[in-house]
Amino acid sequence: MQTHEINNRFLEHFRGTGHTVVPSASLILDDPTLLFVNAGMVQFKPYFLGDAPAPYPRATSIQKCVRTGDIDEVGKTTRHNTFFQMAGNFSFGDYFKEGAMEHAWTLLTSSAADGGYGIDPERLWVTVYEHDTESAALWRAATGIPAERIQVRGAEDNYWDMGVPGPGGPCSEIYYDRGPDYGREGGPNVDEDRYIEIWNLVFMQDIRGEESPKKGAPLIGELPTKNIDTGMGVERVACLLQGVENVYETDLVRPVIAKAEELSGRRYGANHEDDVRFRVIADHARSGVMLVGDGVTPGNEARGYVLRRLLRRIVRSTRLLGVQDPVLGEFTQVVRDAMSPSYPELRTEFDRIDSVIRNEEEAFLTTLTAGSKIFDVAVADTKKSGGAQLAGAKAFQLHDTYGFPIDLTLEMAAEQGLSVDEHGFRELMGEQRRRAKEDAKARKTGHGDLSTYRTLLDQHGTTEFIGYTDLRSQSRVLGLLVDGAPAKSASAGAEVELVLDRTPFYAEGGGQIADTGTLVGPGVEVRVHDVQRSVPGLFVHRATVVAGELGVDTALEAAVDRDRRRAIERSHSATHLVHAAVRSAYGKRAAQAGSLNSPGRMRFDFTAPASVSASVLGGVEEEVNDYLQSDVEVSSYTTTMDQAMELGAVALFGEKYGDQVRVVDMGDYSRELCGGTHVGRIGQLGVVKLVADSSVGSGVHRVEALVGMDAMRHISKEHLLVSRLAEQFKVPAEELPERIEGVVSRLRSAEKELQQLRVQQVLSSAGELAGRAVDVHGLSLVAEQVPDGVDGGALRALAGEIRGRLAGRPAVVALFAADPAEGKVSFVVGLNDAARDLGLAAGKLVPSFAAEVGGRGGGKPDMAQGGGTNPAGVTAAIGALRRELDRAVQG
Repeated sequence: MQTHEINNRFLEHFRGTGHTVVPSASLILDDPTLLFVNAGMVQFKPYFLGDAPAPYPRATSIQKCVRTGDIDEVGKTTRHNTFFQMAGNFSFGDYFKEGAMEHAWTLLTSSAADGGYGIDPERLWVTVYEHDTESAALWRAATGIPAERIQVRGAEDNYWDMGVPGPGGPCSEIYYDRGPDYGREGGPNVDEDRYIEIWNLVFMQDIRGEESPKKGAPLIGELPTKNIDTGMGVERVACLLQGVENVYETDLVRPVIAKAEELSGRRYGANHEDDVRFRVIADHARSGVMLVGDGVTPGNEARGYVLRRLLRRIVRSTRLLGVQDPVLGEFTQVVRDAMSPSYPELRTEFDRIDSVIRNEEEAFLTTLTAGSKIFDVAVADTKKSGGAQLAGAKAFQLHDTYGFPIDLTLEMAAEQGLSVDEHGFRELMGEQRRRAKEDAKARKTGHGDLSTYRTLLDQHGTTEFIGYTDLRSQSRVLGLLVDGAPAKSASAGAEVELVLDRTPFYAEGGGQIADTGTLVGPGVEVRVHDVQRSVPGLFVHRATVVAGELGVDTALEAAVDRDRRRAIERSHSATHLVHAAVRSAYGKRAAQAGSLNSPGRMRFDFTAPASVSASVLGGVEEEVNDYLQSDVEVSSYTTTMDQAMELGAVALFGEKYGDQVRVVDMGDYSRELCGGTHVGRIGQLGVVKLVADSSVGSGVHRVEALVGMDAMRHISKEHLLVSRLAEQFKVPAEELPERIEGVVSRLRSAEKELQQLRVQQVLSSAGELAGRAVDVHGLSLVAEQVPDGVDGGALRALAGEIRGRLAGRPAVVALFAADPAEGKVSFVVGLNDAARDLGLAAGKLVPSFAAEVGGRGGGKPDMAQGGGTNPAGVTAAIGALRRELDRAVQG
């Protein structure tokens, strides 16, 4: 039975028993505790936690999942996978244990002709939680399974919770007996290689406290309504129904291996090391395509870093299989063909997915060869010195300069029998991040305990947002927090979080920053500086009490900063128009990858081809401003998701939408799903001026623009600058580019002439320096610090000139140029043929002294060069070189 048929039968079985079929959520959800969706129940968490009411009493889904905790183990065995599908059925206060058992057993054991999987019930075993006294009896009554095939387990195995205070409960697992060829008799308690878990049923009935019952902590109560969360491993069931040993041989994965066999000419199953590489390719190709399909792009942080790591491991694995040509496009097509019957968006979005993945491979291949050479040298140096650990600084250089993920360096080092100084690497990475983010401040709740906000939501319900139509409201304080804890009042100077019954303040979301403004009541004034939706539906205003005392139940007039909001609205509307123009230029593959809408300024990220031309961006700007002249009305309305898609509305990757969505129309030019605020007519934008564009990651481009008066001020400033330049150069403005180009050309020519004069001046000192050569056991040594201002090219020329004047006997020339103001040192070492006949080599002399100037270097036997960061160490470096020559010549 093919995997797509397994999925279809699962959904149809539960649809027939009154479950609402819910599409898989994106792999990236707005959940600060998760990098990727890693379980079938994740999209239903708000219902299980009580953050929002469930829109249906029972549901079913096939959820795509990614787990990345054991990427390094993928391929080494057949048990590890990063991407998998979890089939689940869920009950929100509807049926409970007995119903869940009956549903699962019926699907597993019913014949294929009756819509089931046709699994022999005699080969199924069940485990139950040791303190769940009723489940064993319910299993026997519901399915007829004999008591000897029901085994008891402790909390570590058979108790489930979310890792935070909240719902939890015992679970019960269904296992399949693969037979005596796979291990010992005796059930899953004896051998989990022979008995493999295929379905886990969680009975949510308890409330846990700060400590988990898995660790022996007591429960603090029972849930008022009991829920069901189950998960069936689709890939594991596919292995059973397709009669194969593991997931790598199933119908959705084996085609990727087949493509790798075709490209490499090698065969899966012939060699263990090659098999590891085949499995890495097969697993990571699926994960990579699915992640890009949901809007992830390669980068150096968080999700983007994981994706980059997966894709680059594929490239390296194929190279180890002997394939040197680009390959990711080949694997992407195979994954599309295999997975699109269940995930049709892979076909409709294929051009974008393929472009992102090919661009990443192209970027990596340009650095892989150079980086590998640096790595090979570092390994050789480490082994030569007797070391067993690659320096953290070298690993950081490979990461920072050549794009090697640390995991790739670890893997390559392990193959060479070396470890890596991870601590040193992490310190350097941390220092880099601190420099880059020293001004950043966390604004969102992140991983904090949200129970206080949930309590407020439970007590008072969702916040009424009236900010689409009103910027003022009469509001009442429902909840007040000081330092994250509930409080009854707060005095002047206090930083607070407060919840109102209704609010005109927009909470940050969808790329639009939060409103600011004031809350004023009898004897009290509060300044709002941020608004967040800490839990769905609850607007939390972060503010400072400016005067008086603020208390719960205080009546206030809420007032949004009108001018600031209007400027933000212009930016947000401009983002929609720029998005539409970019899609007009590049097609659907130009998908939004992020945005920021602040007063008078917008930032828009989009997936792009390898390069984005200035002429295309100029066309985008012209098209947007031309459309502004039509001054069409901006309208918004709520409709169903299906209807919105039929109307051609653009949905953003990674966003989670409900059945009802808000659509924002700007004529027929732009139609997007959006919860933000906008202008009434597009003419209110005035002017949109693109002011910056850059690449922010593999396949992701960023444009920034000013809007309205901010754009006008920028244009006026540029006009004034051009006028001054035209006046200074005494030419019309339209001739400025040609005139400036001429001036720059003359300056470059003058710089070249000056450089030639400097070199001639430096070379004139060659005779004097050669005359200061000292004898080292029959070898002439010139080791000198030259005057400041000599660059690397002149330094090499001078060393060569001195070396030529010392012909007739072995000679070594070492010159140092120090720049104390910049904290830099350059050096060159040159040897003549007679010195090399003694077994000396310039590149091998460098390590003897480079550390004294805090540097490194290398080169050929006749000439080497390098640099350092300690100008004060030049004298010590010359002494170290002298000692090395003493040892080498006498030795």
